[in-house]
Amino acid sequence: MMRTQPVILFAAFAVAATGTMAQRYLDRFDRGDVPNWELDKEFSKDAFTFVRIRYSSGYGRRGSDRGFYGRGGGGWATDYPDSDLNFSWRLHQLTSLRVNPEPMVLELTDPELVNYPFIYLLEPGRLVFEEAEVEALRGYLLNGGFLMVDDFWGEDEWYNFYREIKRVFPDREPVELPLSHPIFHAVFDLKEKPQVPSINVALAGRSQGITWERPDAREPHYKGIYDDKGRMMVIICHNTDLGDGWEREGENEWYFHEFSEKKAYPMGINIVSYAMTH
Repeated sequence: MMRTQPVILFAAFAVAATGTMAQRYLDRFDRGDVPNWELDKEFSKDAFTFVRIRYSSGYGRRGSDRGFYGRGGGGWATDYPDSDLNFSWRLHQLTSLRVNPEPMVLELTDPELVNYPFIYLLEPGRLVFEEAEVEALRGYLLNGGFLMVDDFWGEDEWYNFYREIKRVFPDREPVELPLSHPIFHAVFDLKEKPQVPSINVALAGRSQGITWERPDAREPHYKGIYDDKGRMMVIICHNTDLGDGWEREGENEWYFHEFSEKKAYPMGINIVSYAMTH
C-alpha cells in the first residue's frame, strides 16, 4: 500500500480546476494507508479532482455496475481505487497543487463531467463506445476538456482504441509526441519516454531488463490529439501502465524506486501540469 514518506522532491506548481461533488464510487472502499486531508474552505471548489471514466464495455458486466471490479480488477476499474488515491495524495503532498482528497468516477454522459477539466481512461484495448459516449466525449474535449488514456499494450489493443477514437474524431489523427515535446519536461525533465510495466511483469523481467508486457509492445508511445487551435485534447499512453506505478508503489521497494519514483509519478505530474496550463 501507500508509502507515506516524501521520497520524491517534486517541483512546485499551482493549478486549479473548478468542480462540484457528483456521483462517485469511492465509498465502497476505505482509504487503506493513504492519508486524508482537508481543503481550505475558501479553496474547496477550486481544487484539482482526479476523475476516472467508467465505461460500459470491456471485461464483463456485473448488474448495474456493468464491469465494476475495483482493487485491481479489470476494465475501467483496473487499479481502482488505489492508483487514484495514491496519485491524488502525491499531488497534494509533494506539489503546491490544491488537490481534492476524494478522486471521482464519472461516466462520459454524466452532466457533471463539464465541471472537471481532466479525465482518465484506461484499458481501452477492448473498449467499444456507445454512441452517446462518442458524442459526449467529443463535446467535452472540444469544449476544453483533457483526456488521458493509459494501460494498453500491443498492436491489437492499439487498433481497437484507434477505431473507437476515430469514431469520436473522424477528421483527426493521433500524432506521436517527440521527446522534445514540453509535456515530457513540464515539471520533470524526462530523458526518455517512460515505460511502466505491471509489478508482476517488472519483477519477472528484472534480470533481463524486460519492461514490456508482450513482444509487440517493446516501445512506449505517447500520442496527442489536437483541436483546431493547436491545443492538445488527448494524450494516449500506449505500451505503458502509469496507473500500476501509482497503485503498487508500496509493494516492492525496487519497483517503487525504478518505476513509481522515476517514471510513473513524474510522467503523471507532467501530464496534469501540462493539461491544466495549456
